[in-house]
Amino acid sequence: MDGYDLKGTKGDTPVTFVRAEFNNVALGDSSKVTVSSEGTAKYNFTSSFDFTSEGTNTLDDLAHKPVFLTVFEVLPKEKKQKEEKTVILGQAVVDLLPLLEGQCCLEVTVSVSEALLTTAQILGGNLVKVTLEAAYSVPEIFGTTGPPQNYMVGLQLPTIGEKDCAIFFKNGTLKLGGEKEYVPRPKKWPIANILAPGAQYIPDSFITGGPFVEEDGELNCPEDKDFRNQAETLKKRIVWDFESRCYLDPPAVANFQKRIADCRFWPVEITRVPVAPVSKGKSTKVDKGDDDGQVFFHGVAYVNMVPLLYPGVKRIRGAFRVYPYLDGPVYEKTKCLFSLFHDVGHQNKLGNVPGINSPLAKPILTKIVKEEKPPREKDTVRKVWSLERMLRGSIKSQSSDNPLEGEVPLYQNAEGQQYVEAGTYLLLEIELEKALVPKRLPEELASRVKEMIPPRPALVRRTGGAQKAVDDYHAQIQNIATAILEEYHKMFGKELTSGKDLDNQTLENHKCQLNYELNCSGKYFAFKEQLKVKHSFKKKKKSFEEFIFLVSCLLFAFGNETQTAAVATSTTSEQLRLFAYEAQVNEDFPLATVYYEERLVRDNQNLEHWLDYGSFCLLTNDILKAQECFRKALSLNQTNIDSLLLCGLVAIMLEHYEEAEIFFEDATCLEPTNVVAWTLLGLFYEIQNNDIRMEMAFHEAAKQLNARLAKEKSTAETVDVEGKLESSLTALGVVIASPSKGDIPQGEFMVKCSKISKSQISLLVLASSASPGVSQRPSTIFMETTRFLMKVNAVQYVHRVLAHELLHPQGGPSCEYYLVLAEIHLLKKDFAKAEEYIHAASQMDYLNPNVWGLKGHHFYLSGNHAEAKECYERTLSFVVDAAEMHFIYLRLGSIYLEEGEVRNAKNTYLLACKKSPSCLTWLGVGIACYRLEELTEAEDALSEANAMNNYNAEVWAYLTLVCLKAGRQLEAEQSYKYTLKLKLKDEALLKEIHMVQDMVGFGDPSF
Repeated sequence: MDGYDLKGTKGDTPVTFVRAEFNNVALGDSSKVTVSSEGTAKYNFTSSFDFTSEGTNTLDDLAHKPVFLTVFEVLPKEKKQKEEKTVILGQAVVDLLPLLEGQCCLEVTVSVSEALLTTAQILGGNLVKVTLEAAYSVPEIFGTTGPPQNYMVGLQLPTIGEKDCAIFFKNGTLKLGGEKEYVPRPKKWPIANILAPGAQYIPDSFITGGPFVEEDGELNCPEDKDFRNQAETLKKRIVWDFESRCYLDPPAVANFQKRIADCRFWPVEITRVPVAPVSKGKSTKVDKGDDDGQVFFHGVAYVNMVPLLYPGVKRIRGAFRVYPYLDGPVYEKTKCLFSLFHDVGHQNKLGNVPGINSPLAKPILTKIVKEEKPPREKDTVRKVWSLERMLRGSIKSQSSDNPLEGEVPLYQNAEGQQYVEAGTYLLLEIELEKALVPKRLPEELASRVKEMIPPRPALVRRTGGAQKAVDDYHAQIQNIATAILEEYHKMFGKELTSGKDLDNQTLENHKCQLNYELNCSGKYFAFKEQLKVKHSFKKKKKSFEEFIFLVSCLLFAFGNETQTAAVATSTTSEQLRLFAYEAQVNEDFPLATVYYEERLVRDNQNLEHWLDYGSFCLLTNDILKAQECFRKALSLNQTNIDSLLLCGLVAIMLEHYEEAEIFFEDATCLEPTNVVAWTLLGLFYEIQNNDIRMEMAFHEAAKQLNARLAKEKSTAETVDVEGKLESSLTALGVVIASPSKGDIPQGEFMVKCSKISKSQISLLVLASSASPGVSQRPSTIFMETTRFLMKVNAVQYVHRVLAHELLHPQGGPSCEYYLVLAEIHLLKKDFAKAEEYIHAASQMDYLNPNVWGLKGHHFYLSGNHAEAKECYERTLSFVVDAAEMHFIYLRLGSIYLEEGEVRNAKNTYLLACKKSPSCLTWLGVGIACYRLEELTEAEDALSEANAMNNYNAEVWAYLTLVCLKAGRQLEAEQSYKYTLKLKLKDEALLKEIHMVQDMVGFGDPSF
């Protein structure tokens, strides 16, 4: 060992030696060495100590106790001085923790002959680091004046086998309020015999702090922010900043894991002990009764250790409230029979409390950890009798709020109660070297998903595919055009080269002669054969579309691209989705299937098409087809969260639980902030009866939701224009355009959305349209998950989620809760239950347009159209639209037609066409115009409807009536043929057609 920059007190070349100490035992001294003039010295010194698993120097001692190397200066002897005097020049601290991590030699050449731990012990064991930062908001009675006090905190951890190790943090520093503790700040060794300045700090180990909302303990809610800031800035606190370590061998790890699972809370005790002895009596009896062992200001904090059983979690840190230590509550909550400090008060009276009066003493040992003498029978009987009295007192206190007359409370802790009154809490961190429950890596999850659902390779463009056929067709058109131009030049080339302008009559004569020449020579038929396309016209719709496509190719080949847009007209994917959803709500499932499959035919590489079709299959209870759709969507993009979640839901339905867990875990890994993914993972664990992991998933979901809501709240720009509604909408990015009177019909409201979906707007309606003075609850993880499940038609899980909503602290029955239940019962045709829930929703929020809209649907589906009409009209009168205005318009328009209010029906259908045009909306306009004898407008509206769906028999029926009234016989007969071919089901409408045919005298081609 070498020493540098050594300077003595009596000169620049002092005589020095080094003393090595470990665990309060001197290991030896080096020989005396004179420091050179440069301040260096070489010490040829070796010392050692024995290691035993159970004895003086254990693995725990190696974990949290360093080796001290103290440099002493030997002062020159004075006259008549018999012994040498020494002065400490400095001290070095050597951390032995690397020896427990498998190393055999350190940089300071601390070595062992062989590894302390075997490979199995290294892999199966663990290391626990407990950091006690401070106790904040301590009672005001704690003061810096008066007798010195030792502030202590203790807890137990299992070590080797089933034994427990007591960890004590002593000598806390009481500080007055005024400023926060700075971060980052170094952690300290939990021992007191460190002499050199700065040597008490553990190298490369710091307290970094962090946002309190991300902590795992208590007092981490937004409403606790002011109290935390005040307590950590202005109020008194006791600061330790100590880190203690404890090694757990493989059996101890298993025991630790089992005890956390059996009893989730761990007691962490706090007390204040006078440093000076209270009494100097000579009595040496240890057991003079319970009063002799009194502990002052005895409190306890209950640390929830369950997060350490979450997959991948190695650290918990948080604030934990301090409560008075009472045997009954502590036993009920932690199953601990004895206090760590039950001997402290008595030993202090004898003046021999280890670790209190003497900074070099060993930590105290409790009766649970170690007993130097076996307990006497008298002590055991008294402890058992006291425990029975404690349990009886606990039962009495539970059965009655007031003690019985003449009954004296068995256990009182007035001093400990001051912790509750002051709001004291401990800031504590427990960290493991390895997680108790390993977490699957994202790479492993992605690999498992890829094994179950191989990614679909990108389509390779084939040389003989459709694109080549189109290119060949274009080239053929150009070749034929070139050949025709050559024929034209042969016949009229001289006239073209003369330079004279040709009039229209001359060009028309040239065209007739060219046609005659081509027909006579047979070239016209040759060119025509070359342009023929092999196809099969199985459906007129297909033939019409192919004709449009061929004409567009012809125009493109001739360079007339401006005309292509006018010829090629087709419905978009979003329109097809609307048509499919419209048919789905109207329970026309075959037609909905046609539209969903049409979207897939157009673009089977779009995963949204597969997800929509799979959700429809869930509604029709076709689970296997839904699974196929979701897996195809996932094969297109294996990082799509919705695909993973839906695959997981279907896997649960099919009882493929291992696959479901992989899907849900992969979703949470890919998007850790997804609230729905975490909640569904928690529901999966609930089905598996894994309560700990269920709690973990729900806790993480709530954490992410609170973080998102806090971020939205901090970035929201609230504009108070026309009341509370606009402020709420603006906070979510929605801008309201307030129309002037007369510009917009009643019931229509213009909302411009920015980065917000329709479902979010509908949910915003629920939050904004409540009556003044009614406070709206914030959204919960279960309601967010309910919205997702309803959106994808996974109604099988909604009841389970809503059950959690009822038990949630911020949940409970709400307007939205009852609306979801009502919608589910409407799907089941259980109108009585649906009416019950709608009534409950209306009582909670009678100004909610969604309530009145769903109430109208209930009456409409149950056949009470008069009540439905009233509800729909009330829905339209609200300033904000309901969630599904499309079907409200459709059904209200049909009621108006039934009751003969044709003008109102026309206006209602026009509103629907303006918001979301479809075949049914234009059909409604066409019917209303026909009834109003507005035949031109009726024909235009019916033509729009026919363009969107030319398989609707009712559209063809009304086109037949319009053509009959207009006197167009050929078109009337054609429309009538399609009406019969598509099998019109409305007998009354068919009779009306026959009546009009008889009246005009034509229209039926069968005669």
